[in-house]
Amino acid sequence: MREAIELEVGDRKVRVSSPSKVYFPERGLTKLDVVQYFLAVGDGILGALRERPTTLERWPGGVFEGAKLSTRQDNRGDAFYQKRIPKGAPDYVETATVAFPSGRTADEVCPTELAVVVWAANLGTLTFHPWPVRRPDAEHPDQLRIDLDPQPGTDYADAVVVAHEARALLRELGLDAFPKTSGGRGMHLYVPVRPEWDFVQARRAVIAFGRALARRMPDQVTVDWWKEERGERIFIDFNQMARDRTIASAYSVRPRPRATVSAPLSWDEVDDARPEDFDITTMPARFAAVGDLHAGVTEVAYSLEPLLELAARDEKDHDLGDLPYPPEYPKMPGEPLRVQPSRRATFD
Repeated sequence: MREAIELEVGDRKVRVSSPSKVYFPERGLTKLDVVQYFLAVGDGILGALRERPTTLERWPGGVFEGAKLSTRQDNRGDAFYQKRIPKGAPDYVETATVAFPSGRTADEVCPTELAVVVWAANLGTLTFHPWPVRRPDAEHPDQLRIDLDPQPGTDYADAVVVAHEARALLRELGLDAFPKTSGGRGMHLYVPVRPEWDFVQARRAVIAFGRALARRMPDQVTVDWWKEERGERIFIDFNQMARDRTIASAYSVRPRPRATVSAPLSWDEVDDARPEDFDITTMPARFAAVGDLHAGVTEVAYSLEPLLELAARDEKDHDLGDLPYPPEYPKMPGEPLRVQPSRRATFD
């Protein structure tokens, strides 16, 4: 295996150990290929992460057959989420303090320069999970992230149809969104908002949006938290706006055999794009040609008030309140019973 190398990244020298280590065996792609990809899309990945507390999804052994990600229930996986700054991080790796639902806090990596991304990639980071907040105000999201999650029987093409109607609804409310592929079958819509509302209000806004969209497209969209109720529809995963829940950033590499990436799109190309078109070998040329299509996320900020008004009308006219939080959350005020429908009879 090749010896470590040193790369100049801005004013820094960043060490890359075992650069020839294969990370994606199906395609023969190495750690150095991943690092060079991040350098090629540097302005884009840094734009997605800059000044944001960021969880690192680390795959130090690469994405080999049978590799799995550690979970809260089973920590014996080959990959893991790093929520606290790793020991021995260089002094240019800055942090931001975040509070978890449990009340505990942590100092997470907060990228401020491209060298931090390369340093993290050397540790096996493929996917970056930034919070929807910036370091100066970690309690108030400045982005709504709408996750269009295809359920069994649906795919990216179904998410595209929903994405267009989602944008139409947002624009009727005076907002707009920036689309990207998830790197898998789904789509993500980013709605930049003013950081004047907290996580509970931001999540409530996404629930109201999802319900309004489901009323328009009842056979294609659902906000049902329980999988047994979703059917073959696109799930608006409202809990991705809960505190400490994040999604893959734009330009992140996904742990899939083809090394696909989460690719920003223009609305004109959403219909013809395919998630598999964007990987670490194709994205550099695309980025050189079109630049960062998510640069505008930082150039505008909308009000949450129209969506919160929708939520208020749901409560008043339809008696629709909160929806269940993720299982690791403490019981939240106004939250319904956190039991799947097929088991509720035993709790009555």
